[in-house]
Amino acid sequence: MMRVVLLGGGYVTVHAYRSLVRRLGREVREGRVEIVVVSADDAHSFHGFTGEVLAGLLPYERTRTPLQEACPLARFVHARVLAVDPVARSVTYEHIADGVVELLWFDHLVVGTGAQEPVEGVPGLREHGYTLRAPGDIAALTQAVHALARTARDDRSAGSTAYPAATSVVVAGGGLAGAEMAAAVADLGGGTLAVTLVHAGERIVPELRADQPALAARTERELARLGVVVRTGTRLTAVTLEGAHLDDGTFLPAAVVLGTVGQAPVPLPGLGSTQDERGRLVTAPDLSVTGDVWAGGDAARVVRPGTDAPVPANALWAIKTGAHVGDNVARAIAGRTTRPFTYRGLGRAASFGLGRSVAELYGVGFTGAVAWVLRLVFFLRFMPSRRRALAVLGDLTSRRGTSASREADPLRAKVEVSLS
Repeated sequence: MMRVVLLGGGYVTVHAYRSLVRRLGREVREGRVEIVVVSADDAHSFHGFTGEVLAGLLPYERTRTPLQEACPLARFVHARVLAVDPVARSVTYEHIADGVVELLWFDHLVVGTGAQEPVEGVPGLREHGYTLRAPGDIAALTQAVHALARTARDDRSAGSTAYPAATSVVVAGGGLAGAEMAAAVADLGGGTLAVTLVHAGERIVPELRADQPALAARTERELARLGVVVRTGTRLTAVTLEGAHLDDGTFLPAAVVLGTVGQAPVPLPGLGSTQDERGRLVTAPDLSVTGDVWAGGDAARVVRPGTDAPVPANALWAIKTGAHVGDNVARAIAGRTTRPFTYRGLGRAASFGLGRSVAELYGVGFTGAVAWVLRLVFFLRFMPSRRRALAVLGDLTSRRGTSASREADPLRAKVEVSLS
């Protein structure tokens, strides 16, 4: 029997699994190839809709698919990886439930463990702040922000119009993720939450600034519309129970501090010799790290075809690298030649409420309802569960309380066709 072990519960694992089953489904069903998923999280989190969850437009559970449901032909091990031995071709892991340590042999290993925010660089962020990438992070953040919104609504009902620290939120990191999260919190609050976006650079969303300046400007206008205060040229230096300290000496009182302050690959002892200076696994053109170890997504340094630069760290590239790894592992098992990764990119998008988005598709910029629908179609297409995707569509298009949602609603049928 041939065994393929997939590490992590994110996009790389889910899409590598799909490729493997598409090519080797008969062998998997007959027991000649075993797929094992090892993950510290028992469900796949679809982070694309985190903004909608924070804004109260979607229930958190909509974005969570149990890994056993997402990968039904795989054996799932709910465990934390302790070490990888590429020479012995083994993985040592610790069961989440009882702490029992076991060893698992592999013929092929796919590393899709992703990255997390480097919280050690900001004192107090781990203890008193919130992040997005570790298991349970989004649930904890959503609970905290929604509690703030209830407090703010109660204050308004009581006649208070001030913004006390108890209803203030600081988001550190002015990339697309930070801008989207700040917008979502402000949208949830409906003018009752004080939201400040802190960015170390001179202008927010630098990933749009060079080649899509109109989209960057639209992002700034959307944040202004929602009442988000943007502070640039200053960095988060510490987080306390009372709020956020910045490197210009400013202290911002806040009940919630969210750090979207970059990312660092989840460390995997035993693979250090194959990492770059940032801890990413260096991959060959076919996304192999060694002969039997493969990697994709945020854990890997994948060179963008036609350039010398690594691919961006986002969900789309994790999906595409995961699918390519799964395809190549299947080829290797079948004794066929593996193929180089040739995907060159599609675009990027961010949402600022129902019917309000910016999106870039093959270098062309879109805004408003068109951008919102493009983003929605893409995300629904890549959700691991068709049933959950249709439920998300129903949740979003049934909200008719704003002109933006009414404008987008007639396009629901087109979205449903794209999912069929």
